[in-house]
Amino acid sequence: MTFYFSQFEDRRPPPPLPHSPVREKIWQMLAVTSLALGAWYIYWRWTQSLNWDALWFAIPLLLAESCAYFGLILFTLNLWKIKDYPILPPPEWISQCVTGSDDREHAVVVDVFIATYNEEEELVRLSIRDAKAMRYPHPIDLRVHVLDDGRRATMQAVAQEERVGYITRDNNVGFKAGNLRNAMEQTSGDFILICDADTRPFPTLLERTLGYFRDPDVAFVQTPQWFYDLPEGQTLTDWMARRIGRAGRWLGSAIEWTFGEIRVGEDPFANDPALFYDIIQRRRNVFNAAFCCGAASLHRREAVMFVALKAYGDAIAKTSGETRSRLARLTRRSDSAEAQALARWQAAQAEELTPYKFHVSEDIYTSIILHQDRHRRWKSVLHPHVESKMLSPQDLLTWTIQRFKYAGGSLDIFFHDNPVTAPGMSLGQRLMYLTTFWSYLGAVWNCIFLLAPMIYLFLGIAPVSAYTGDFFGHALPFLIANELAFLAGTWGMSGYKGKVSYLASFPISLRALWAVLRNQRIKFPVTPKERQDGNFLHLVWPQFAIMVLTVISFAWAALALWLSIGDYTLGGLIANGLWGVNNILAMSIMVRAALWKPEHEA
Repeated sequence: MTFYFSQFEDRRPPPPLPHSPVREKIWQMLAVTSLALGAWYIYWRWTQSLNWDALWFAIPLLLAESCAYFGLILFTLNLWKIKDYPILPPPEWISQCVTGSDDREHAVVVDVFIATYNEEEELVRLSIRDAKAMRYPHPIDLRVHVLDDGRRATMQAVAQEERVGYITRDNNVGFKAGNLRNAMEQTSGDFILICDADTRPFPTLLERTLGYFRDPDVAFVQTPQWFYDLPEGQTLTDWMARRIGRAGRWLGSAIEWTFGEIRVGEDPFANDPALFYDIIQRRRNVFNAAFCCGAASLHRREAVMFVALKAYGDAIAKTSGETRSRLARLTRRSDSAEAQALARWQAAQAEELTPYKFHVSEDIYTSIILHQDRHRRWKSVLHPHVESKMLSPQDLLTWTIQRFKYAGGSLDIFFHDNPVTAPGMSLGQRLMYLTTFWSYLGAVWNCIFLLAPMIYLFLGIAPVSAYTGDFFGHALPFLIANELAFLAGTWGMSGYKGKVSYLASFPISLRALWAVLRNQRIKFPVTPKERQDGNFLHLVWPQFAIMVLTVISFAWAALALWLSIGDYTLGGLIANGLWGVNNILAMSIMVRAALWKPEHEA
């Protein structure tokens, strides 16, 4: 069977960004400068710049700026330093991965879980074959299992043809987490490799990751996800060379040398996860705070069962306490040993052992519980090299489903099981989880940033006392230093795509926040692996509305100037005009994504 992505089979992932101690020091110096100038700016804004005649506008904007500055502090801490764990030789025996064992007869056993629900069977076959092709320099017991929550005879036939295990169940309780739990009950490998239906491991995955488990405290290793079917576009240098010639090539080369590689016509959804894995997650190794992201992660079974037993014990303790209280009220007797035993027995009967919590973000939940343990002190590792390939969302509907699931799951954890305030974690781990949650809350103040220039251009009301040299003297140094700092901090990768995508996805995070605040359950939809048909402009009406209203505000301000009405200033028009243009450009990426079609359909 031929798939659209067959033409991309020869693509290879880029290597991890090289670590330069010199560039890291430059980044740290610029980051400190940026934060100092930012603090100076925020202090000035609170003490000297408020427009007291329009506090309804001035205060919300200043609160938004303050929240964004706090987020900048967290993000700076996240990116502060790179720490890559050394890639150790792959273990020959399981005794090399556990404490106090001298068993030199037990080879390492790895269960590969390929979770599927309704994906094309031949797509899963590709993942099975790549999983079977993983190599290892020592004898290894590799057991590949298809975890079919769709209960399909055709999927079972594929598993039998490929001579791998087939595991199913008679319900879909817990969705993917339940699927994984069911598989764990029927397998016994020392390690578990979690794959989605489209996760295709490279031959090097096990031989380059199992060595981390020589440290008996390593609970899981997350490898970067890489979408090999993304439109690659062409570099700015080549694009300009085709249109302008040699001068364009020189100009494009100079721009890319300064800002890093820039591609024209690439992935319309800003899906490339390199910024998340190679920059954000990789630098959380310093704090032992890299969290699991599901697919392409390798888990120590002992650690997964530790999570299950801890959650099981906590649930029994809570439930039995409530039962003892009821028994005491009914019998009018103080708590006795018999009542305690009865309460614990009843609680144990009611609870189930759940290795992966039934939650839309079961992967990050597992990471949190492991990081919270103060006695075992489990470690997590972000392996910097790409060790598998998978498929990207092919349409805006799929992308939206995926992003809503990420946002809703993270915010649900923040509001109901917040690890930032719970005991057990180090300060660095708390701050890194807070960075993740704070980024999703950012949709609230991003709305204010999107509306602010329009308010000024429509009404002529400024949120600051005046757009004078004093304003620009405080704002510009901070903005310039901040851009230079993150240019150095993300050197070799374009940070602009991440920033505009973050700003433009505000409706998704707002919807997720609203759902969580109303205690609405975040659903477990399977991310489609095939392009969905239809027009997706209805998904981007908020972004389109921002674009249209901003353009209208420009026209209104021009008309007001011509008619000599409104209290506009040159500084205010420049600041808010550039601000509005940036917002339009950011929103336009989502509108383009709604209209985009891959080359094989265009």
